[in-house]
Amino acid sequence: MPNIFYNSHHSPVGAFASFTLGFKGASGGLGIELAGPACQNVYIGIESAAAPGQFFALPFYDAGERGRSVEAEPTAQDVWGDSDRAVADADGGGEHPRGQRRQPGPAPQKAATITPFADGDIARETTPACDVWRAGGLEFRIYTPSLSLPDPSRSAEQVAQDPSALKDAAIPAVFVEITLDNTGCASPRKAFFGYEGNDPYSAMRRVAGERVNGVGQGRVTGIFTDDMDVACALAFSAEELLAGDISDRLPFGLGTTGLVLMSANPRERRTWRFAVCFYRAGVVTCGKEAYYQYTRHFKSIEEVAEYGLKRFELYRDVALDFDRMVAESGLSGERLFMFSQAVKSYYGSTQLLVEAKANTPIWVVSEGAYRMMNTLDLAVDQLFFEMLKNPWTVRSVLDQYAGGYYYFDDVKSASGEKSAGGIGFAHDMGVANAFSPPGRSSYELRGKRGCYSYMTQEQLVNWILCAGVYFEGARDSAWLERRRQTIEQCLTSMLNRDGADGARRDGVMDLDSCKTGGGAEITTYDNVDTALGRARRSSYLAVKCWAAYLALSKMLGALGMGKQADVASGQADRCADTVLKYRRGDGTIPALLEEGNAAVTLSIVDGLVFPVVMGLFEDAQTVDKHCALVAALKRHFEAALEGGCRFADGGWKMSKTSDNSWLSKTFLCQFISEKIFRHAPDAEADKAHASWLLDPNNAANAFSDQMRAGKICGSAYYPRGVTSVLWLY
Repeated sequence: MPNIFYNSHHSPVGAFASFTLGFKGASGGLGIELAGPACQNVYIGIESAAAPGQFFALPFYDAGERGRSVEAEPTAQDVWGDSDRAVADADGGGEHPRGQRRQPGPAPQKAATITPFADGDIARETTPACDVWRAGGLEFRIYTPSLSLPDPSRSAEQVAQDPSALKDAAIPAVFVEITLDNTGCASPRKAFFGYEGNDPYSAMRRVAGERVNGVGQGRVTGIFTDDMDVACALAFSAEELLAGDISDRLPFGLGTTGLVLMSANPRERRTWRFAVCFYRAGVVTCGKEAYYQYTRHFKSIEEVAEYGLKRFELYRDVALDFDRMVAESGLSGERLFMFSQAVKSYYGSTQLLVEAKANTPIWVVSEGAYRMMNTLDLAVDQLFFEMLKNPWTVRSVLDQYAGGYYYFDDVKSASGEKSAGGIGFAHDMGVANAFSPPGRSSYELRGKRGCYSYMTQEQLVNWILCAGVYFEGARDSAWLERRRQTIEQCLTSMLNRDGADGARRDGVMDLDSCKTGGGAEITTYDNVDTALGRARRSSYLAVKCWAAYLALSKMLGALGMGKQADVASGQADRCADTVLKYRRGDGTIPALLEEGNAAVTLSIVDGLVFPVVMGLFEDAQTVDKHCALVAALKRHFEAALEGGCRFADGGWKMSKTSDNSWLSKTFLCQFISEKIFRHAPDAEADKAHASWLLDPNNAANAFSDQMRAGKICGSAYYPRGVTSVLWLY
């Protein structure tokens, strides 16, 4: 990649935590439940071989005036400020006004300077589970292991077969190796790793235990090693801790910067291992009280560190195995980079919780910087990755919606005539650890026609598609039987939104939910343009409805409900016929299935992915029945891509009339293009899409989804990019 300075999440599974690193300056750090990077100074460096006492570091701190020599402690004025010092002096000079006695600093030490490595001296290698930095004699390697999460509601028999599996997978830590190659130097050299805390409610602290050493901020974040030969200390700057002998300042507790300092002997190549840990105790949510699953296994952040370091080889090997699996797929360099970024940002948004009252597991994926919880229009795209890694998490989200985040509504025509609607699902379950009341989202409002309106049809379709993919992938007939009533209600609701008169139904949504008041329903493309944002008669939504009817037919048939299965199948046929009816002479299909609509969108093909992943197109009869629709969508796709749904740099755009485009949806369209339409991969587009993420305006946000002509305009620090897993299917 031409730019190596981009942030990546490095996150445990289900901890909603991240060690974010990679963008220059104080743009990363250790954070829990944040809407973006922690923006802390992170110090990773080594002593110069040529100039002892001088140090080089990776550029992940705000240099400011750094690089200067530091020879002494801060003065009382530096620590307390002028007014506090004046009061202390007036009172006799010996007491701080809050009762803390001033202590003189030690004698000045030999000067220390920290200089960032030159850009050209730094190399970086990013893979889905690793991130490796090399500069001079330093190698800094981060492992982000992602063991498949066992279902926390497993039977006692299953737990007995592998009692530590859930503990191993849910550990809130990522792992680091630091290597200092001192083989060419006849003198000992130091290496260091640490950070400057910025939480005003938790002091930085030094940890010097019997089994682990390290530095941390309160009980929430920390960097730990089981090497007992290292020194761990606090100061007001990193330079102070590198300025000679620090043995007399180890007990000092006022510093805001903590470092772990290591030393390699002459002619020695030495590696140290670390666990970067996170811990949030007790109830962490409101609206519905829940706590992190990992607190069942670990009572403190020190326990996390000790356990993780004992099993360091396991976590390293899991990370390397995942990387090998991805490497075998033969992804191009651009796709490997984008997939790596996406996987890491997905895990950075995940939470594995336990509901306190019911004592049941809850899976939550927060919506990146927006932090909305289990947003259903993200869940329907993330499920391909989840079915590969942790299928039970798809079921958890489905059950949470079917168990509380649903409602029943009426529907209305464009003229205002009302009729029965049916079951609908909320857009999300809350925001930033605050669960919404049952049946409500944090997002949807009455009286809107754009952003913040209801997405009833979209979310109904999304629940059905998630259910269909989960049932087919997991072969979970017991779950399907438990959800029999909900699935039947979904069919009724789909029919009612097409129209009350069965004879006039055409398989496409014609009626808005009355919950919109004087407004109208929208789609997940709420802020792209009207062509994609409006739900009623949307061709994008129509193709998803077609896929949802096929999924309903499959599930209802498996439930022995043949009559209802036939109804769903018939609706799929009607929907396909309606879409085909609107084909234009140039091969395109309008964004809104209405006479005279001229808008063209690429995303009309989105819905094709679901029957393919469900294996429905392996049935020759289904292929024959729907080959005309697939052929028409292929022709539309080709015409749209060549006729305006492409940026000047070769990147794909979702709508001809908008520069607002989403990478996650682009990846999904690429799967359809290559696996269904049999097009060759678009290498030019891949280069453009990767360049968007690497643009300096975007690169601090790890994986960002929403771009306007290649510049971030929303959806930062986002999880949905894991649609890129479809490249591996």
